[in-house]
Amino acid sequence: MDKISIKGLRLFAYHGVNPEEKENGQTFVIDMDYYVNIARACQMDSIDDTVSYARVVKAIRNAFCENKYDLIEKAAQVVADAVLEEFPDIFKVDITLKKPEAPIKADFDYVAVTISRER
Repeated sequence: MDKISIKGLRLFAYHGVNPEEKENGQTFVIDMDYYVNIARACQMDSIDDTVSYARVVKAIRNAFCENKYDLIEKAAQVVADAVLEEFPDIFKVDITLKKPEAPIKADFDYVAVTISRER
Protein backbone atom coordinates (compact mmCIF):
# COMPACT_ATOMS: atom_id res chain seq x y z
CA MET A 1 0.00 0.00 0.00
CA ASP A 2 1.47 3.35 -1.05
CA LYS A 3 0.83 6.64 0.69
CA ILE A 4 0.90 10.28 -0.39
CA SER A 5 0.91 12.93 2.36
CA ILE A 6 -0.27 16.52 2.51
CA LYS A 7 0.84 18.17 5.75
CA GLY A 8 0.06 21.58 7.23
CA LEU A 9 -2.56 22.69 4.70
CA ARG A 10 -3.86 25.99 6.09
CA LEU A 11 -7.41 26.93 5.19
CA PHE A 12 -9.58 29.77 6.41
CA ALA A 13 -13.16 28.73 7.13
CA TYR A 14 -16.18 29.41 9.32
CA HIS A 15 -16.61 26.31 11.48
CA GLY A 16 -17.49 26.27 15.17
CA VAL A 17 -20.38 26.20 17.60
CA ASN A 18 -20.00 29.84 18.63
CA PRO A 19 -21.69 32.51 16.51
CA GLU A 20 -18.49 34.56 16.28
CA GLU A 21 -16.65 31.57 14.77
CA LYS A 22 -19.22 31.37 11.98
CA GLU A 23 -19.11 35.14 11.50
CA ASN A 24 -15.39 35.91 11.80
CA GLY A 25 -13.87 32.61 10.70
CA GLN A 26 -10.45 31.27 11.59
CA THR A 27 -7.53 29.30 10.23
CA PHE A 28 -7.60 25.52 10.35
CA VAL A 29 -4.76 23.11 9.53
CA ILE A 30 -5.29 19.82 7.72
CA ASP A 31 -2.91 16.88 7.51
CA MET A 32 -3.93 14.11 5.14
CA ASP A 33 -2.44 10.81 4.10
CA TYR A 34 -4.09 9.11 1.18
CA TYR A 35 -3.45 5.58 0.06
CA VAL A 36 -3.22 4.74 -3.61
CA ASN A 37 -1.28 2.32 -5.78
CA ILE A 38 1.55 4.37 -7.32
CA ALA A 39 3.62 1.47 -8.67
CA ARG A 40 2.95 2.45 -12.30
CA ALA A 41 3.77 6.11 -11.58
CA CYS A 42 7.07 5.01 -10.09
CA GLN A 43 7.90 3.15 -13.30
CA MET A 44 6.47 5.50 -15.93
CA ASP A 45 7.07 8.91 -14.30
CA SER A 46 3.69 10.20 -15.50
CA ILE A 47 1.19 12.30 -13.56
CA ASP A 48 -1.55 10.26 -15.23
CA ASP A 49 -0.48 7.22 -13.19
CA THR A 50 -0.98 8.77 -9.76
CA VAL A 51 -3.50 10.91 -7.92
CA SER A 52 -2.18 14.45 -8.13
CA TYR A 53 -1.78 16.08 -4.75
CA ALA A 54 -2.63 19.43 -6.37
CA ARG A 55 -6.02 18.05 -7.39
CA VAL A 56 -6.53 16.54 -3.94
CA VAL A 57 -5.74 19.89 -2.27
CA LYS A 58 -8.31 21.57 -4.51
CA ALA A 59 -10.93 18.97 -3.51
CA ILE A 60 -10.08 19.42 0.18
CA ARG A 61 -10.37 23.20 -0.11
CA ASN A 62 -13.70 23.02 -1.93
CA ALA A 63 -15.24 20.56 0.52
CA PHE A 64 -13.87 22.23 3.64
CA CYS A 65 -14.70 25.83 2.76
CA GLU A 66 -18.03 25.29 1.00
CA ASN A 67 -20.23 25.15 4.13
CA LYS A 68 -20.15 26.04 7.81
CA TYR A 69 -20.14 23.23 10.38
CA ASP A 70 -20.47 23.29 14.14
CA LEU A 71 -18.00 20.47 14.69
CA ILE A 72 -14.58 19.78 13.26
CA GLU A 73 -15.60 16.12 13.37
CA LYS A 74 -18.25 16.84 10.72
CA ALA A 75 -15.89 18.99 8.64
CA ALA A 76 -13.29 16.19 8.62
CA GLN A 77 -15.94 13.67 7.52
CA VAL A 78 -17.06 15.95 4.68
CA VAL A 79 -13.47 16.21 3.45
CA ALA A 80 -12.98 12.44 3.62
CA ASP A 81 -16.21 11.83 1.73
CA ALA A 82 -15.34 14.37 -0.97
CA VAL A 83 -11.86 12.96 -1.57
CA LEU A 84 -13.04 9.35 -1.71
CA GLU A 85 -15.89 10.30 -4.03
CA GLU A 86 -13.82 12.37 -6.43
CA PHE A 87 -10.83 10.03 -6.64
CA PRO A 88 -11.83 6.38 -7.11
CA ASP A 89 -8.17 5.27 -7.11
CA ILE A 90 -7.78 6.40 -3.48
CA PHE A 91 -8.83 3.56 -1.23
CA LYS A 92 -8.15 5.10 2.20
CA VAL A 93 -7.66 8.53 3.78
CA ASP A 94 -6.34 9.54 7.19
CA ILE A 95 -7.22 13.12 8.08
CA THR A 96 -6.17 15.20 11.07
CA LEU A 97 -8.05 18.48 11.30
CA LYS A 98 -6.45 20.98 13.68
CA LYS A 99 -8.11 24.04 15.16
CA PRO A 100 -5.30 26.21 16.56
CA GLU A 101 -7.57 29.18 17.29
CA ALA A 102 -10.25 27.26 19.19
CA PRO A 103 -12.00 29.53 21.72
CA ILE A 104 -10.54 27.89 24.80
CA LYS A 105 -9.23 29.86 27.75
CA ALA A 106 -5.98 27.95 28.01
CA ASP A 107 -2.48 27.89 26.57
CA PHE A 108 -2.46 25.20 23.85
CA ASP A 109 -1.11 24.53 20.37
CA TYR A 110 -4.34 23.23 18.84
CA VAL A 111 -7.26 20.90 19.31
CA ALA A 112 -7.69 18.23 16.65
CA VAL A 113 -9.71 15.33 15.43
CA THR A 114 -8.27 12.45 13.42
CA ILE A 115 -10.38 10.14 11.28
CA SER A 116 -9.62 7.25 8.94
CA ARG A 117 -12.02 6.30 6.18
CA GLU A 118 -11.73 3.71 3.44
CA ARG A 119 -13.82 2.26 0.69
